[in-house]
This record gives sequence, C-alpha cells and structure tokens, in this order.
Amino acid sequence: MSDWTGRHILVVDDDEEICILLKSYLERSGFRVSSLNSGERLLQALELAQPDMIILDVMMPGDDGFSLCGQVRKVSSVPIIMLTASAEESDRIIGLELGADDYVPKPFSPRELLARVKAIFRRVGGLVPGGHHRYYCFAGWQLDTVNRSLIDPQGQEHPLSGADYGLLLLFLERPGEVLSRDDLLGLTRGREANPFDRSIDVQLSRLRQRLGEDAKDPHIIKTVRGAGYVLAVAVEPR
Repeated sequence: MSDWTGRHILVVDDDEEICILLKSYLERSGFRVSSLNSGERLLQALELAQPDMIILDVMMPGDDGFSLCGQVRKVSSVPIIMLTASAEESDRIIGLELGADDYVPKPFSPRELLARVKAIFRRVGGLVPGGHHRYYCFAGWQLDTVNRSLIDPQGQEHPLSGADYGLLLLFLERPGEVLSRDDLLGLTRGREANPFDRSIDVQLSRLRQRLGEDAKDPHIIKTVRGAGYVLAVAVEPR
C-alpha cells in the first residue's frame, strides 16, 4: 500500500475529458479524486471538505485559475498545481506569485503530472519515513513543520504555501550548503532547471520578502554569484 493511499485530490477543469482522465489515472495510484467543472463552487467545496491538493486549470469560464488561486490562498495553504495551455512564461510566473506550488503545461503527460503530485506531497511532509523536527529556529524565526507555518521574531504565526514551506525547509536542512537552481528544482519539484525557467527566482524573492530581507543585501539566504544560494545563518532543530 502506498503512503499516499486515500489522499484527496480535487481537480478543477471545465474539460470533462481531462477530469475523467485524471480521475482514472490518479485513482490507479491510490489517490481519492473528485472534480469540479467550474470554479464557482470551489470555495464552497473547501468549506465542506479540505482536499490534500488542488489541480487547477487556468483557462476557465467565469473566474479563471489565477483568480481562484488567489481566493484559495486567502483561506487555505492546500498545495495547488496549475494547468496552463499558455506557453507564456508570464502566465506561469503569475501563478507562482499567487501561491501556486507548481505548474504543468498542456498538453501534458499524466505520468509527468503524477510525478509532480508525488514530489509535492514528499516536499510538504507525510511521505518520508521518520518525518522532520517540529521546529527549525534561525535568525530569530521559527519554522513549524507540523502547522507548516513561519513564526516571526515577535511570535506572530504566518501560514506558508506548500511551495514556500518546501523551499524554506530545504534550506534549513542544509545550512551552509550552496544550492544551485538545478539543485533547488530537482529537490523540490523533481525536474532539471530550464535556462529560461524563473520559477525558483520568484519563489526565492517571495521567501526573502516573508523573512523581511533586503532584496539588495539579504543576510539569511544569500546569493553565491555563479553558483546558487546558501542559508548563511545558524539553524537549531527542536
């Protein structure tokens, strides 16, 4: 039996064939899948039952995927994978800036999508035997790995999206280690970096903003010119 057996994935896409395809394919891998053919009932569905992941199409009638992603992020940190038929990098960047965890371009391979789903579940925890420490303390901040939230030096708790949580945890488990863009994409999303893929840069920028970093002179996550990025402060797991 797989560790993710029974995890609930909600597919939101106005293309009925895609909903049927994903339901059949993901259920064969042990997931529980439901679908909506529009975003109108998405927030209502979240109130009734919180899924473990949402696969969300960008181009839909009414509220599009970008609008829906932003609405979901106001009430939930559930992982979101966006499906986009657009080849424009700007569309992918918008989704990530709104809090999406990953994106998959259409047409897509169900096998690749399944790999992305599994990678996100591994990243947010619960699929790796032994788990993590409850807290990682660094530079006055704390990461709570149970609630997947960031606690600032004043003690205020800030929920994190799955992407922000996974990226920060990756750095906290490897303090002082220089991680290239290829490393970051490979470890968080299971794929190599495309030279034109700016998704990791967007995530890093957003994570630095959450940590109150000066974009021109960050001191927690530093840029190593020509090599990558490094967590440059001490970490105390608890």
